[in-house]
Amino acid sequence: MTIKIQRLVNVAMVLLSWLTLPLLGSRNIKRFLLASILIFFVETLHARYGKKQRWWVFFNKPKSFLFGELPFEIGPFLAISMWFLKWTHGNFKWFILLNGITHAIFAYPITYFAKKFRYYTMVRFNNFQFFLYFFSKAFLLYWF
Repeated sequence: MTIKIQRLVNVAMVLLSWLTLPLLGSRNIKRFLLASILIFFVETLHARYGKKQRWWVFFNKPKSFLFGELPFEIGPFLAISMWFLKWTHGNFKWFILLNGITHAIFAYPITYFAKKFRYYTMVRFNNFQFFLYFFSKAFLLYWF
């Protein structure tokens, strides 16, 4: 994937995610934004550590956090966490099930296609470890 296309994908990923937020309603945004921001900071710290440990590698140039992990974190992960909290509010089992399915899709087919299109690849993580890496944060998000 060329750098221009990758940056376009990053921008589209963030914009499309944020464009769904008004559909949540202002009350739900106020209600779930703090928990989503807290999990965003936790994920940002984990992603920086994961990058140093070479758990994964993005094929972008320059190899920076801004063009690698950050678009995923401020785009889909932040928005999806607010949507999941809204849809499953008060039902922990559904929250965990929905997170498990979503993270499995991300860890397996999306990661496969990301590697195929040279967007990112796993280095020291296999797909199951990548799934556990994300899924473990679901419990923290619900607790927040």
